[in-house]
Amino acid sequence: MATITTSDGTTLFYKDWGPKDAQPIVFHHGWPLSADDWDNQMLFFLSHGYRVIAHDRRGHGRSDQTDTGNDMDTYAADVAELAKALDLRDAVHIGHSTGGGEVTRYAARAERGRVAKAILIAAIPPVMVKSDANPDGVPMQVFDGLRSALAANRAQFYRDLPSGPFYGFNREGAKVSQGLIDNWWRQGMSGGAKAHHDCIEVFSETDFTEDLKALTIPVLIIHGEDDQIVPIENSAHKAIKLVRDGTLKTYRGLSHGLFATHPDVVNPDMLAFIRA
Repeated sequence: MATITTSDGTTLFYKDWGPKDAQPIVFHHGWPLSADDWDNQMLFFLSHGYRVIAHDRRGHGRSDQTDTGNDMDTYAADVAELAKALDLRDAVHIGHSTGGGEVTRYAARAERGRVAKAILIAAIPPVMVKSDANPDGVPMQVFDGLRSALAANRAQFYRDLPSGPFYGFNREGAKVSQGLIDNWWRQGMSGGAKAHHDCIEVFSETDFTEDLKALTIPVLIIHGEDDQIVPIENSAHKAIKLVRDGTLKTYRGLSHGLFATHPDVVNPDMLAFIRA
């Protein structure tokens, strides 16, 4: 397996396919998944001549099951170390959910010339949790419930979430894919419980407002209008107002996991943005 060891001694797994002189596209997965969540997109963009890279975030997938360093600043620093190790330049970074937060924090701080464009899919920025500063956010009790469910029976919790709201399979008339559900469970259970527990605070409470404002690159924000995990009103509709060069693309009736359920719809839109 291809790995790098970060400055704090953490081993990170990554995939790196395609011509090394082609423009790189780097994929950042959501919680609590792994690089495998991007199989469809990696094959799609590889077939269009790009170099495609995806890593397992620390504590997730095949990377070390860390009990420390599970915070957004460290996640972004890990990406910077990966980009330096692979000498990635003029890269397009695509992130889903928590991975969209990771892209935002990394791109806002990246070395000049490293990042060309960013795509945020059903992403958590600017900030998810409800507060005085974010009164229409998601109540803290929701995230406390996620922590309780994870601690009580992680294996069952990781069945229930993809079977229901994550992919919109709880909606009437939904076309349910057992394969997607099983693959979500497989990816989730391969990661570490402590890192996954810590990451709930990361994706709910990290504020990306200043990161979004700092981005000077073109940003495509993609969101399903029926996202039950990261509500569009509290995320994409706010984030697009904070970036300098942003494009918002929403999809009626699609869920939080829209790039997995409808890659035939989402992939061409991402390719058009990258080529533009």
